[in-house]
Amino acid sequence: MSTSKLDAVYRSILLTKFFTKGWGKPENLRRLFEFKKIVSNRDKCFKLVERDYPVTITKEQNLADCKLIEGYFLSPLEKYLPGIVPEIAQKAHFQVLLPIHWPDPGCKPVCLHLAGTGDHFFWRRRNLMVKPLLKEASIGGIILENPFYGVRKPTDQIRSSLQNVSDIFVMGGCLILESLVLFHWCERNGLGPLGVTGLSMGGHMASLAATNWPKPLVLVPCLSWSTASAVFLQGVMSQSINWDLLEDQYLSDGVYREKLSKMVTIVDEAFLAGKKFARTYSKNLNAPSTRIKKDAIVDSLKRSSLNKLDITYKESSAEDAERESLLEKVKISVLSEPDETKSLPVDENNNTTSKITPMSQDNKENITSSAVAQDDDTKTNIVENRTEKVESKSTCDNDKPNLPAIKETKDENKEKKSWNVSDFTSDLWTNLPFMKTSGKKIDISKIHWRDREALQFMRGIMDECTHLSNFSIPFDTSLIIAVCAKHDAYVPRDDVGTLEEIWPGAEVRYVDAGHVSAYLLHQSLFRSCIKEGFERSKKKWKDGKHVV
Repeated sequence: MSTSKLDAVYRSILLTKFFTKGWGKPENLRRLFEFKKIVSNRDKCFKLVERDYPVTITKEQNLADCKLIEGYFLSPLEKYLPGIVPEIAQKAHFQVLLPIHWPDPGCKPVCLHLAGTGDHFFWRRRNLMVKPLLKEASIGGIILENPFYGVRKPTDQIRSSLQNVSDIFVMGGCLILESLVLFHWCERNGLGPLGVTGLSMGGHMASLAATNWPKPLVLVPCLSWSTASAVFLQGVMSQSINWDLLEDQYLSDGVYREKLSKMVTIVDEAFLAGKKFARTYSKNLNAPSTRIKKDAIVDSLKRSSLNKLDITYKESSAEDAERESLLEKVKISVLSEPDETKSLPVDENNNTTSKITPMSQDNKENITSSAVAQDDDTKTNIVENRTEKVESKSTCDNDKPNLPAIKETKDENKEKKSWNVSDFTSDLWTNLPFMKTSGKKIDISKIHWRDREALQFMRGIMDECTHLSNFSIPFDTSLIIAVCAKHDAYVPRDDVGTLEEIWPGAEVRYVDAGHVSAYLLHQSLFRSCIKEGFERSKKKWKDGKHVV
């Protein structure tokens, strides 16, 4: 997918920087991860907000073309996670615009509009979306002020720059529950059918909010996708994050590494691994040598699914090879420098000619009890615990090109230990060429997120708290019309699950534009999709029941 150059240029001239204070308090992240288990389940989340949740109306005014209502209420998140929402953001302020006369008294459609990044106060959504929809289709609108924006912005926050990574999860938790409050308020006042929409970040927040309403709901997310992880790790927004600070905090605080990292999951890893294997396997089906090698690997894995694997440099002629030969192979596998992979022999398909054989228990004991010294140019000292280093090396070798990724299976009775990249790669990273020339510890444009532990943690927590597959499926996916930009550099869609896969029945439409140009030039398309969604709802549902 080609990306928009305008998106990159626009992002480069903005001064806004995100997460300038780091991850946030580890305890706050832990509480948010625990609370996410509740809000990701519609039945549990819906019970958190009472149908008669108190809402205070501060203004009601009849204007020439609409009725204006303003009000506020206490964010329910503060009730369940006290102290996690900044005091100034605890009051949720909103504005409502309704037609003076409804064309059909039995049908009073209202759409909730959530803010995108940088959309402070009410004026932008009111003039670009709500008023035109009111005039064109008599669809009322509710504009909710985002936490950390407008009158809810902390005094020490600069513009839209969220200070902590945890702030975006606080924002999402607030908006999910606050949307339920407003949906209940609409029903109490005889308004409906209901819908929710938003652009960019607002589109993703709208998607999250829609997952917890147990009734038909029109959903039109614009310029968003299935997870926020790609936005911050792959899109142009990644350039606005101080990754050096995040990594320093992550590595200096054991809580992040030992406790929090175990609470998150990278959602798309298994999906991507399967897709990559299928693509590689089908490509090499006609290559005899490759097929024989893959079959040998598969047979080996089947025969020893519970044994650890020894990845060696040379092919082993038999499992009963002499001890000296086996130790020599392990020595090369464990002690070789990173650039030695260049000298590995390759076959006609450019694959390294290594063989994977199961390591027997006797061999493992022999390796552990022996000491091997290397007298060549590397002058490496004696290895005290070879078994542990073989396991670490086999994990590290997954990053080398064309080597098969092997996941080791441990004995069920043994305690599982956490894997930390920083334990054995600190020296490696400081010697990489681009790290030397740039003078930076992390250049997100030159490395992949899998290559650094702090980036893996960012991917994990973003997926854990924002990936739509971790939440309930909306009540009626046929009322979902998503609008995406084909060349969006802010919201990459590569290597993440699609909306159609996560929400079967949802419709995705594309505009031939980038993120910025789509926002500027296609507002009318966004509104037309909202109108179409409400037409579908009126034809299919009435008072929450199917229309016969």
